[in-house]
Amino acid sequence: MSDENREAPALLGPAQVRELAERLGVSPTKKLGQNFVIDPNTVRKIVRLAGVQRGERVVEIGPGLGSLTLGLTETGAGVTAVEIDHRLAAELPATVAAMQPEVFADAERPRLSVVRSDALDVTAEDFAADATPTKLVANLPYNVSVPILMHLLELLPDLRGGLVMVQAEVGYRIAAQPGSKEYGSPSAKAAWYGPWRIAGTVSRKIFWPVPGVDSVLVGYERRDEPRGTEAERRLTFELVNAAFAQRRKMLRQALQPVLGGFDRTVGVITAAGSNPAARAEELAIDEFLAIARASASATESGE
Repeated sequence: MSDENREAPALLGPAQVRELAERLGVSPTKKLGQNFVIDPNTVRKIVRLAGVQRGERVVEIGPGLGSLTLGLTETGAGVTAVEIDHRLAAELPATVAAMQPEVFADAERPRLSVVRSDALDVTAEDFAADATPTKLVANLPYNVSVPILMHLLELLPDLRGGLVMVQAEVGYRIAAQPGSKEYGSPSAKAAWYGPWRIAGTVSRKIFWPVPGVDSVLVGYERRDEPRGTEAERRLTFELVNAAFAQRRKMLRQALQPVLGGFDRTVGVITAAGSNPAARAEELAIDEFLAIARASASATESGE
């Protein structure tokens, strides 16, 4: 049979999603941010926009009943799925095996592994050394999407890029540029790792249950070289937190809890090439990094 005529591997549709949920006794909960994707076309759109390739390893957070997981595995990619719900985690391999048995053709190295964990508690040790993910593709739980995203970006330096589906308001904040009304702490921190973009919008109707908010797809590519050292990242993020915690205040006031007294704070900000009278939303991540470096330099010189 030619490639053109070969039937594509089956993905989950609305009826199958509801049937699986009923059999498992699963009712999507707002507490866990569960909204299951029921549209195969949207699944394939996400996988295509993420650029998932055969042979690469993808980390997926909150696979749920397996809608997106099946879209990822049908490309020939491997998937490490992190799931907090024990019923869903236990059932996912069976669902994939039933619909795409080739995923488990190599019993020694199946293309799907499931980590039963809260995504915020997952560690580097949860990923096998020979299956370190290089791409993140996920429908992130809306109530904790930013903390999960930041945790994974810090935890998995081998991630070269990704695409996540999040609440629209959150997605626009993540991809926001300095000076815009959406720009905030998540925007600055995400930019540390590389450029972000809004890759598409998603209809509410592709979810079960239908959420009360719109969704967007946010993608990124990781920088080839780290922006700074780990110590610099920690101090830079501390500055970002302080600046946006009091975003209406000028930097010379907002950054004092991190940099010290008024005179030292003004001196450090000025040495970094920024205006002490500026406010948080005016600074790009490189400018926050410059302040962190100026602070470290001042400390080393005893200032």
